[in-house]
Amino acid sequence: MHYKNIKLLVRKQLKKQYVNWRLLSKKEKKEVSREVLAEVTAEYDFKSDITASPSELLGIEQQVTTTGIIPLDKMAKFVEMINKNNIIRFVGYKRSPLYIKDEELRYIDELIDNRIINRLLAYDGYSPAMRDLFPVNLFRAELLKAIKYPEISYRKFCTEEYLGMDRKQNRVFCGLPLNRKEMIDHTQLSKFRTSLTFAQQVNLLIYILYHFKQSGLLGDNILHGIDSTELASDYCKLPLATLDIKGKKIRVYNDIDCDCGKRRNKRDKSVYVIGYRLHTLTAIDAETGHSFPIVSLLAPANHHDSHFFPFLVNLAQAMGIDLQLITADEAYHDKDGTLFQETGVTVTTPPLSTVLLPQYTHNETGAVFCNESCSIPMQHLGVTEQVHEYKCSADAGECTFSQSCPQYRFIPVDRGLFQRVPYHAGGIRNAHDIRKNCERPFNLLKNQTGLETVRVRSQRATMARCTLGSIAVLLIKMAGFRKKQSTDRPEQATIFKEKQAA
Repeated sequence: MHYKNIKLLVRKQLKKQYVNWRLLSKKEKKEVSREVLAEVTAEYDFKSDITASPSELLGIEQQVTTTGIIPLDKMAKFVEMINKNNIIRFVGYKRSPLYIKDEELRYIDELIDNRIINRLLAYDGYSPAMRDLFPVNLFRAELLKAIKYPEISYRKFCTEEYLGMDRKQNRVFCGLPLNRKEMIDHTQLSKFRTSLTFAQQVNLLIYILYHFKQSGLLGDNILHGIDSTELASDYCKLPLATLDIKGKKIRVYNDIDCDCGKRRNKRDKSVYVIGYRLHTLTAIDAETGHSFPIVSLLAPANHHDSHFFPFLVNLAQAMGIDLQLITADEAYHDKDGTLFQETGVTVTTPPLSTVLLPQYTHNETGAVFCNESCSIPMQHLGVTEQVHEYKCSADAGECTFSQSCPQYRFIPVDRGLFQRVPYHAGGIRNAHDIRKNCERPFNLLKNQTGLETVRVRSQRATMARCTLGSIAVLLIKMAGFRKKQSTDRPEQATIFKEKQAA
């Protein structure tokens, strides 16, 4: 933990002393990084207690606040209040049927209420007279790029080719005037992304989730999943400074917040990735297997996935999302039951093969027997304080050992077949199979909205880019003009319903 604390101290000192870090030359950055790294390590006391919070050590301190977040139920009331207001919508709304020929863009244009976006993105002291462009104009420009032009750079997008006077459809969607040559510059979009607070990003996402819930795309049998993916930074190739401390390397890059971590096994890419990991909570429809991104956290790539599980759950609950069962891979295991005790959320992961099976249990089905002579599986009563309780399920006179055995067993919760929801429970294997669908939102974010290549140079801007990408994915799904022939999975839905009923 000390090496994480040292990296935190270095990061804070660089940001505090060098506010104009981006304006420094590469040579200056190298000199400064080495000096600060040497200074911090020289004065560091390895025997002292670490006082930094877990979120600071993980580099997500700006993403854990719940202040200012509007839950889904309050967002519904807020939208209803705005809709009852007779104030006319801002420019662009009435012109859309005439100029926006693209059906997908027209649907999204009519769905988004400019008044609500401006209210969500307003800051203290904001007034419409202060600017020519409203926050909603920049928000719509970001959506337009993510939905229709994900493969190009921001610099190229903000040109005559895409936002010029002859591009009436794009200009109307963004809310730009058609009678004068007014453009959006790429620096304005850059400032817009970096100016968005995390609470504002989450509120934008909640507003879209409100519409998504109203669309009916999510069925009645919903469980949630958590997974992560790496986002490599092309801006950072080699570290500016490196120091080895007790076998742990501390690196400083051009982007002070990013770091180097191990990549998932991919044949065509390096074992290591320099950049970030995006940890995402998804909603999965058990009937169709379709999964949708709900909310994400962005962290340096060198941290283990398990650290971010409680932060994601707390954030989702602050958003008003009902979480009950989460399916995830082995990295997100609730080791000591703390997550369940604090949030009431149960997590299930594939059983670890390295966990020893308790005595008198079946290695495939997880059935529990009282002793080696017993042939009747015991009944599971529940879990209390990380311990499973079982009792004899034999009918009177059915078992010849009923007078000599205790007729009950207690098995500790483990990471194998006896997690909080035991492996033999109805539908749990199905939840593990559905878990693989968590990867699909990442494919959509990277390929459909352009996150495969991260075109921004800071954690805050990258997080905003990821949020806008998630919003774009949900809007595309709601519009429904890119649907492919899909096959339902009735057998999954049936098993999952049985599990819920049990």
